[in-house]
Amino acid sequence: MGNNHHHNHQHGSNHILLWPLLLITGFAFFEAIGGWLTGSLALLGDAGHMFSDAAALGLAWLGAWIARKPASLQHSFGLIRAEVIVALVNGLLMLLVLVGIVYEAIQRLQAPQQPVQGAEVMLIALIGLIVNIIVARQLHHGLHNINHRAAFLHVLGDLLGSVAALAAGAVIYFTGWMPIDPILSLFICALILFSTIKLLREVLHVLMEGVPSHLDIAAVSQAMSTIPQVYEVHSVHIWGLSSEMTALSAHVVMHDMQAWHEVLEDLRHMLHERFDINHVTLQPESLEGFTSGEAGCWLTKSRHGHLYD
Repeated sequence: MGNNHHHNHQHGSNHILLWPLLLITGFAFFEAIGGWLTGSLALLGDAGHMFSDAAALGLAWLGAWIARKPASLQHSFGLIRAEVIVALVNGLLMLLVLVGIVYEAIQRLQAPQQPVQGAEVMLIALIGLIVNIIVARQLHHGLHNINHRAAFLHVLGDLLGSVAALAAGAVIYFTGWMPIDPILSLFICALILFSTIKLLREVLHVLMEGVPSHLDIAAVSQAMSTIPQVYEVHSVHIWGLSSEMTALSAHVVMHDMQAWHEVLEDLRHMLHERFDINHVTLQPESLEGFTSGEAGCWLTKSRHGHLYD
């Protein structure tokens, strides 16, 4: 049942990502031509964001598609980590886009600039803003997914870039003050850099198999120990297989080994309902063996011994 739910969710992920990809790609070409004709760095930078968005959405769609692949002998957990890897690639791609825009903005501030056609810039930026709002609303439905958040970050950068281009066009049209164009571009880059670094830290935490930030391993262990017939829980490991699927393995010391099947079901149900941990691997131990000094052996075996699922 869990696999079917995950499969259906991934199918929904693909649906959420596909048509924004087509919309963004089409407008990116339109905005790039507009930026070149009007001489606006804000528009060209926004078009660069749009193209990176198209790549980001394409990668996100590909990652969601790969993650739907079932488990195999080579990949016993399936390929759900593909979404996390794609999020990492998208975060690094965003950093490259930011570096390019900052470099060009500094060049514009230091060197003479060709006139920017403010009215045309405002019109194109307004259309871009509408497109980005539509796409952002669509992607907002999947923000629980780290892959979607990485794609959404690109779109958010574009949305803010469109606002900056619109503001720059208005200032240039009414005052003729040219430096506003690269200055606003630098301001938007600073905002997006903060979000990008935060996303990359989250992605690396998942890849390093850290405990998900919303979980406290001590609290989970304590909750497991309250189940009837459970004497103690140790060797508890919690990690994220992806941003949506959390795994747990632990050793459970039992008062009565005969009650193991009932305890196993109670533990799985509690972990799913209270902590949304949906992949649970537990190994039972008898109280007699644990108290007679075999706990150290069990701890050693936790990495190499057989785990009962």
